[in-house]
Amino acid sequence: MRVYSPQDIEFLDRQALEAIQLLRLKKVIAVALDTPFYKERLSGVGIEHPKDLKSLDDLNKIPFTTKDDLRDTYPYGLLSVNKKEVVRMHASSGTTGKPTVIFYDRDDLNRWTHLALRSLRACGCGPIDVFQNMMTYGLFTGGLGLHYGAEDLGMFVIPSSGGNTQRQLLLMKDFGTTVVHATPSYMLHLYAQMDNMGVKLSDLNLHKALIGAEPHSEDLRRKIETLFGIDAYNSYGLSEMNGPSVAFECVEKSGMHLWEDAYRLEIVDRHSLEAVEDGVVGELVLTNLIRHASPILRYRTKDLTRILTGTCACGRTSRRIDRIMGRTDDMLIINGVNVFPSQIEEVVMKIPEAGNNYRIVVRKKGTLDVLIVELEVGPDILSDDTRDLYALKGRLVEALKASISIKPIVEFHEPGQLPVQEGKAIRVVDERGNLY
Repeated sequence: MRVYSPQDIEFLDRQALEAIQLLRLKKVIAVALDTPFYKERLSGVGIEHPKDLKSLDDLNKIPFTTKDDLRDTYPYGLLSVNKKEVVRMHASSGTTGKPTVIFYDRDDLNRWTHLALRSLRACGCGPIDVFQNMMTYGLFTGGLGLHYGAEDLGMFVIPSSGGNTQRQLLLMKDFGTTVVHATPSYMLHLYAQMDNMGVKLSDLNLHKALIGAEPHSEDLRRKIETLFGIDAYNSYGLSEMNGPSVAFECVEKSGMHLWEDAYRLEIVDRHSLEAVEDGVVGELVLTNLIRHASPILRYRTKDLTRILTGTCACGRTSRRIDRIMGRTDDMLIINGVNVFPSQIEEVVMKIPEAGNNYRIVVRKKGTLDVLIVELEVGPDILSDDTRDLYALKGRLVEALKASISIKPIVEFHEPGQLPVQEGKAIRVVDERGNLY
């Protein structure tokens, strides 16, 4: 088989790309058969050797892998190499139950690092940039995930990690940070604190923000771009597939390129689990084609997205996915109506008077569910004529009702009154028993 340069792979035609996928899938099957979990699963569908995989379509024979499977095999059930070959582990950031643990050997990390480099390069980053990584370092993959790719690209890396907003702004100002990596909610928090800390936009040299780790709307991205006067690029990753750099926007900002030489992509109906056509929203299912220490086949991510049709102007041929529209397991059912938090965010962020923080609260009143949207607004709004305040609230209630088919209660708060998380934002408090 022809050997391609790393950059050539980004522009391969579909036939050549699928040939690489099949070759890499067979290698992953070979190591997966060394784990008791996958040996039983693969044998059950007639796959006892990589040669039993004749085409990529044979992947569909294999049952889905779920987060529960990863927890049930904790701690070493999915380790497919000798433990002395492991050089790193990461674990999920979940707050309940056993964590999902992923292991990496040296080659796994090198391949992940290259994907991070590729992702950064795709959105216009280069050696001239100062990269401030505001994602948490540690078992969470968000921080280290882009760190090594940025260094390999030749960027000046500031591993500031999460939190400590005063220090973040000081570093940005003193070292001329041009690119930051943060959650979208933290970008809003950062902006809200600038005045308090005596920092002006003119003090900064910021050009780009790489945002991810939590679902967000297009309106929220545009708000970040407008507030800072920068470009913000959407990204997607999950620890089960490595972390950041599963999919990334390029400079065209027309969807996230999912790097198909590294991940086999499926979109399935979230109820029937049957494949859906391109352009139809469904659950993203991924197979890691480049990690051998912890092979994972047909992983149900629970993330909802769709494949974007057509080609990207940048020329890259990996298919693009739309922004994550929600999760199958964070969907709220309110009095029988399905509601995704992203639907509410999309409406809230279109209100010019809206501040940078909001929260969704669901609670019981008798036998019925009550939906409350708490929103920070400027102090000038709260001190305005009461009639204007009620008019704004009424406009927001009607806009939300039109979007989600439920009439919510809207409560306004002064800036800083709602809780702020410096990592992943907790946007939904379900007092019926769930916290998102």
